[in-house]
Amino acid sequence: MTTYVLVHGAWHGAWCWRPVADRLRAAGHDVVAPTLTGLAERAHLTVGVDLSTHVRDVTSVIEHDDLRDVVLVGHSYAGMVVTGVAALIPQRLRRLVIVDGFLPDAGEQAIELLPPHAAAHYRESATPNAAGVWMIPPRPMVNLGVTDPAVVAAVTPRLTPHPLQTYLDGSPGDAGALTVPGAYVLCAGWKTPFAGFADKAERLGWPVERIPADHEVPLTNPDLLAVALLSAADRTEAPA
Repeated sequence: MTTYVLVHGAWHGAWCWRPVADRLRAAGHDVVAPTLTGLAERAHLTVGVDLSTHVRDVTSVIEHDDLRDVVLVGHSYAGMVVTGVAALIPQRLRRLVIVDGFLPDAGEQAIELLPPHAAAHYRESATPNAAGVWMIPPRPMVNLGVTDPAVVAAVTPRLTPHPLQTYLDGSPGDAGALTVPGAYVLCAGWKTPFAGFADKAERLGWPVERIPADHEVPLTNPDLLAVALLSAADRTEAPA
């Protein structure tokens, strides 16, 4: 049995992992999926939220529940979060898995790792909420490769603005210095801006799997992602 900790990306919450979590549990594994502070059901808690807050969210869950031999999974923005977690508590982790997300070096900012047009949009579209915290509005689903109108209609109302500061903070973790074995899953079925991070993972000796999926794969193809996560949990070498 494996314990998976699944960390969602920007604008989402733990809710987006339910289809994948159901499949992992059906395969006999434990799953924990925290919601990051300031998002989803915790959207009222935005004051003072930064990248270190989100790193603490995840480390606190793992430590409080005394989880060990964890496969820690970060999707999209959460690559910044889980890299920081892996640097802080490597002794509790079996493997780090990034799904179509950031793989930063120490001090790198997510906003600077985005394509320039996306970074500009994030900065220009951010507005202060009622508490004066600058928030990035959700990206349109079509921008994330989602073409099914039913999925767009179901998911869009559930998305919440994301704290801008988390994209401006430098990474507390360094991908090249991690002692936790890593694996990377690239969603190659859309115009992903994360292909360079998959290449970086390969240079680090991580196994990389490229799957035919859009960026919202936890919701649009949970079967495919669950299989990839089950595989990534036990792989030890990059494919030839």
